[in-house]
Amino acid sequence: MTVPRLRSAALATVVLVAAGSAVAPTAAGAAPGAPGAPRYSAGAASAGDPYFPDQGNGGYDVQHYDLTFSYDPATRFMDATATITAVATQDLDRFNLDFRGPEVSAVTVDGHAHGFSRHGQELVVTPRPKLKTGHRFTVVVKYAGVPGPVTDPDGSIEGWVPTDDGAFVVGEPQGTPAWLPTNDHPTDKATFRFTATVPAGLTAVGNGQLLSQKTRNGWTTFVWDSTEPMATYLATITIGTFVVTESTTSGGIPVYVATDPRQVSGSAAAVAQIPRMIDFFSTLFGPYPFASTGAIIDRAPEVGYALETQTKPIFSSTASVGTMAHELAHQWYGDSVSPERWSDIWLNEGFATYAQWMYTEYNGGASVSQTFNSSSNYGRAASSPFWQIVLADPGPEEMFSNIPYNRGAMTLHALRGKVGDDTFFRILRGWAASHRYHHAGTADFIALAERESGRDLTAFFDVWLFQKGKPTTW
Repeated sequence: MTVPRLRSAALATVVLVAAGSAVAPTAAGAAPGAPGAPRYSAGAASAGDPYFPDQGNGGYDVQHYDLTFSYDPATRFMDATATITAVATQDLDRFNLDFRGPEVSAVTVDGHAHGFSRHGQELVVTPRPKLKTGHRFTVVVKYAGVPGPVTDPDGSIEGWVPTDDGAFVVGEPQGTPAWLPTNDHPTDKATFRFTATVPAGLTAVGNGQLLSQKTRNGWTTFVWDSTEPMATYLATITIGTFVVTESTTSGGIPVYVATDPRQVSGSAAAVAQIPRMIDFFSTLFGPYPFASTGAIIDRAPEVGYALETQTKPIFSSTASVGTMAHELAHQWYGDSVSPERWSDIWLNEGFATYAQWMYTEYNGGASVSQTFNSSSNYGRAASSPFWQIVLADPGPEEMFSNIPYNRGAMTLHALRGKVGDDTFFRILRGWAASHRYHHAGTADFIALAERESGRDLTAFFDVWLFQKGKPTTW
């Protein structure tokens, strides 16, 4: 995200049908394998992330999401069917999905209609027959109504944000369940397909590749397919009036850019440099990790930030060159390699910010060292509140402040100075390659840096990541 927000076993398919009643929640069962516990038990109702304790679920691993829906911006009404393919990772008699969206009318598991309940953001499903470990199952959820935004701990909004011509759809860190039932945590990635039907004249833009676009009886249906694994918070299917341009990078990667007509002129320089940015970052970080790239440049003034939605970063206003570079760098760091826990957010934002600094230098602007030493970075006084947050654990209110961004980037530049350029860029490429399409945490990065450098970096990382205060020696 940009603009700190100051604020295998066999597959299983799951289909959920939404438009219905809420029932009282059922208590969670005993942990599987505990003494006296039954063979079948409830999947955990959380992934255990302390920043968002209701986020994510246990007992299954999602393989694929398939969402088919219609949406009319005039009424803001969505009519949707979500089909989820998953694998049971324990013997399940109940499991949860994260869902804050419209009324659910029906849920089926492997074609059998089942009871369900809703409690907070939890959609609780009780399959019969029960699901054995390794079983491939399909959940279908049907739902209909008016989806809306979610407010984060820093006061910013995300989720399904209505605009004057459609909807601006972003999900970091907890907004995707506003419109799609999910296992909403970065540690459970899956492939996605969106089939979106909107009034003719509007465009629906999603992750991945556009498979088809057909207009009939005043409505246009777009089918988007994202074939590489993706964290739920990176999903989008944004709707509006867009000017669409298509091109390719020098390496043949398709570039699809959808721009609100009001943002075309102001975003032209950033859009023109997308192929150059992809080529530059590929030389530093390794091959671009996805089959396509591009951007969505919309007008959603109440949002106020950009986000690295996978393959197509999304902007709520005019895209600058620096912000475009930041969001495209996230395709390696944040998208392909996602955080293990939200406290690891510096691995997303620090890496993307440092890449932005490097692209600025490459593009003829300030050098990375000049940016590091500037008054907004290391030049800040030691008494500044900027130095009073632990970078490796900023808390949910500060996770999108300038601390993970700028201090994260400064940590990388300090590491570069300590281990040298050859080792530093070997670390960056190794990070992208070894965790491609997966997730990893701060301890993993430290271990990689020590392996590649052959040095004990405990004191270095302690000063930069785990202590408050301005580093003076490292």
